Amino acid sequence: MYAVIKTGGKQYSVKAGDVVFVEKLGAEPDATVTFDEVLAVGEEGKLKVGTPYVKGASVTGKVLKNGKGKKLNILTYRPKKGSMVRKGHRQPYTKVEITAVNASAPKAKEE
Repeated sequence: MYAVIKTGGKQYSVKAGDVVFVEKLGAEPDATVTFDEVLAVGEEGKLKVGTPYVKGASVTGKVLKNGKGKKLNILTYRPKKGSMVRKGHRQPYTKVEITAVNASAPKAKEE
């Protein structure tokens, strides 16, 4: 079973056992996080797409670590002016291991 989740303004396709790097979450290492914004859930030929989210579906994961990505160098240069500005940026991230994909949606009552 796999799911498409939304976190940090990005979408990730995940399944149980995957390790993903997401935008920084306010969680400590070894904490459990739940992603409720599930856009789609699928398994063996079946796909359930939400409008915009799948009701009752969630994805749980375990935070492995928080860190910073590789350094990006930004160079602003103005020719013939003798002006050059060099800046750097390291994007913070959270490394999460997906433990379970829950697609339990409320079932309709039979009459």
